[in-house]
Amino acid sequence: MKVETEETSHNMPVPEVASMIYDIMTRKIDSSYEITTRSVTVFKNIIAASEWKTADELMKIIRDQGRILMEALPQENVTANMCRRVLKLIREEYDSAQLRTDESQASLSLHKLVTQTSESASVMDYTKPKEGLRGSLLNHLQEIEMEMETTKENLAEQAAEHIHSSELILTLGHSRSVESFLKSAAKRRVFEVVVAECAPACRGHALAASLAKAKIETTIIPDSAIFAMMSRVNKVIIGTHSVLANGGLRAACGSYTVALCS
Repeated sequence: MKVETEETSHNMPVPEVASMIYDIMTRKIDSSYEITTRSVTVFKNIIAASEWKTADELMKIIRDQGRILMEALPQENVTANMCRRVLKLIREEYDSAQLRTDESQASLSLHKLVTQTSESASVMDYTKPKEGLRGSLLNHLQEIEMEMETTKENLAEQAAEHIHSSELILTLGHSRSVESFLKSAAKRRVFEVVVAECAPACRGHALAASLAKAKIETTIIPDSAIFAMMSRVNKVIIGTHSVLANGGLRAACGSYTVALCS
C-alpha cells in the first residue's frame, strides 16, 4: 500500500487550486479581475480549512500551493502576486499580534529604539501558535475582496476628468474596465470611439456593440487600419491583463502595434 508522506501531500494541489488551474487553462475564467477574485477565494479557503497551528505552518502551505499555481500558470502574474500578498499579510498580522501580547515591546525606551538594528528588529519566531490569527487573516482577505469590487466603479468615476467632448478615442479588444470607463464618460461628454477588432478572436465587436447600445458613436476597424486612423485619434485607452514591475504589461494582441503608432 502506498503511504503518502507529509512532504508529498504538501506538494499536491488542494481541490480549490486544481479546479482554478483547470478553469483558467480551459478559459472558463480569463479576465484579470476574475482570476484575482478567484485567487483570493482560494487562499481564503486554504486558510479556513487547512490544518495548521502556527504561522510558519500556514506560510509553508501557502508557498507550496502558490508554487503549484506559478508552475502550472507561468504567465498569470496575478496568482503569484496574490500569493506573495497573502504571505506578507500573514507576517504582518503575526507581528502585530506579537507586539500586542508582548508588554516589553510596548514600553521600549528611547535608547532601545535608537540602538535597535534592523536585523534584530526583523527577527520573528513564526513557529509559536497565535490565537486569533486565522480570524484576522480572513477578515483582511474579506477587505481585499471588497476593495476589488469597487475598483471598477472608482475608475469610472474619474472618466469625465480624462475624456473631453468631441474627442476621438481609440481602444482595442474588449476590456470590461474600459467599457465601464467609456460609458461613465458618455453620461457627461459627447465623443466618438474607434474600436480595433483585435484579431483573431475579434473581441472588439462585442465592445463596439455594447457601446452602440449605450448611444456612443462607435466605429470598428480592422487591426491593419490602426496606423491610418491614429493621426485623428486624441486618446488611446486600452485594458491590460497585468502590469509588470519594470513598467511592461500584458495586454490584448495588437497592443504593441497601437503603442508603436501612438
